[in-house]
Amino acid sequence: MNYLAHVYLSGNQHLLKIGNFMADSIKGNDYEKFDTEIKKGILLHRHIDSFTDSHPIYRKSKHRLHAKYGHYSGVIMDILYDHFLAKNWSNYSDEKLENYADNFYKLLEENKSILTDRIISMMPYMIARNWFVSYATISGMKMILFQMDYKTKHRVNMQEAIVELQDFYVEFESEFFLFFEELILSCQYKLKELNGV
Repeated sequence: MNYLAHVYLSGNQHLLKIGNFMADSIKGNDYEKFDTEIKKGILLHRHIDSFTDSHPIYRKSKHRLHAKYGHYSGVIMDILYDHFLAKNWSNYSDEKLENYADNFYKLLEENKSILTDRIISMMPYMIARNWFVSYATISGMKMILFQMDYKTKHRVNMQEAIVELQDFYVEFESEFFLFFEELILSCQYKLKELNGV
């Protein structure tokens, strides 16, 4: 799953959201140096990644991309699943996506002192282009995939995955719904474990 899903699956605890959001830039046991709630967010992020990568529904979705995009098929699939979360946001939250995004961007700004350098350097682009809201539309997805392709030095032309998204739209969306319900439950159990409940 990509940024929007990771933040959403963190619930309402601010520092846990931040930990989950920036976890990719924290390697190994480096998470130990952070505040308890940040640590929980990092561990939840790792749980989400592990659950996702091994899940048969997600693997079925990703398989459609593998021949063309190889190693990057997982990166692309994470972004495509965020599209379906953003597009169907009202199924999962009573708060408008635009408001949710704005509140999260403000949360990042207010907690800049604890963010990793990688997140700080990424934030201006993310906020200016409003990634969370952009995920909801095909045009927004084209922009995000182009940016990811630029970041990876145009190795596989990620923006071309819009073709696969449109060709298999119904299949991807139905797979997302099934997978995401299971992921939500798994994260609820994981959060209880992390909170010692």
